[in-house]
Amino acid sequence: MPDGAVQPLFPPPPRPAPVRVVVADDNPVVRAGLTALLSGRDDITVVAEAADGREAYEVTLDHRPDVVLLDVRMPGVDGLSALPHLARIAQVVMLTYSHEAEIVRAALRGGAGGYLVHGEFTVEELVSAVRDITRGRAHFTPTAATALLAHIQSDANAHAEPDPTPLFSPTSPEPLSQLQPTVGQLTPVHRAGFQLSVREAEIMDFIASGMNNQQIAATCFISEKTVKNHINRIFAKLHSSSRSEAAAKWLGTAVTS
Repeated sequence: MPDGAVQPLFPPPPRPAPVRVVVADDNPVVRAGLTALLSGRDDITVVAEAADGREAYEVTLDHRPDVVLLDVRMPGVDGLSALPHLARIAQVVMLTYSHEAEIVRAALRGGAGGYLVHGEFTVEELVSAVRDITRGRAHFTPTAATALLAHIQSDANAHAEPDPTPLFSPTSPEPLSQLQPTVGQLTPVHRAGFQLSVREAEIMDFIASGMNNQQIAATCFISEKTVKNHINRIFAKLHSSSRSEAAAKWLGTAVTS
C-alpha cells in the first residue's frame, strides 16, 4: 500500500467465481460465436465446446461446469438424448433453432431449466439466462413459453371434470363479487375421494406428467421449497409415500388389494 494511503475499514467483498459454461452445438460457427460472446463477460467463462451429445457429456464430466448450453439436433447423440445425463451434472439451457412444441415439452421432461430459440432473444437476454439459471431462475423465449402454456392448458382440460350445475343463472340478482372465492380459499378439487386444493391438484397433475420439483417451481413461479411443502401435503392426502404411488392413485391406475 502506498505511503499515506488509508486502509479501508471494510474491504470490498471477494468477487464471485465466474459462471463456467460448456457450449454444445454441431455448427462450429455458432459455437465460436457463443464462446466469443460469453467469454467477453467478466463473470462468465466458457470452459469447453462440444459438437454432439456424446462429446458434451464427456467434457461436462471433465470440467464440471455450472451451465451447459445445448443444441437439440446434432449428429450422433442428439441433445435430447444427452440431456438427462447432463442435467445430473449441471444446469442445462437448450439453445436451438428447434421450436416444435413437442420438443420443448421433451426438453422440460428431460431436465432442461430453460429453452431459448435462436432469433427470439438478444445478447443481453442470453447472458442473463446463463447467469440466472445458476440461481434457479428459468428462462424461456416466446415460442417455448407458448408451447409450455399450451401443454399446461391441454393437460388441465384433459383432467377437467364437467360441472352440469351453472355457477349462476343469467338473471341471478346476486352480485358476481359475492360468488367469487376469496384468495387462498379456492374450491378444493375432489378426485377418487381425495380432497386437494386447486394448487395441489395442479402440482399433482405436473407430478403425474413426469415433471421434477425444479420444473414445477419454474412453471408455477414458486420456490422449490414451496413445491416440496405442497407435495408433502399431497402425499398425506393421497396416503402415498412416493411420487409414483401418488401419481397412480391420482390417475386411477393404482392396483387395489
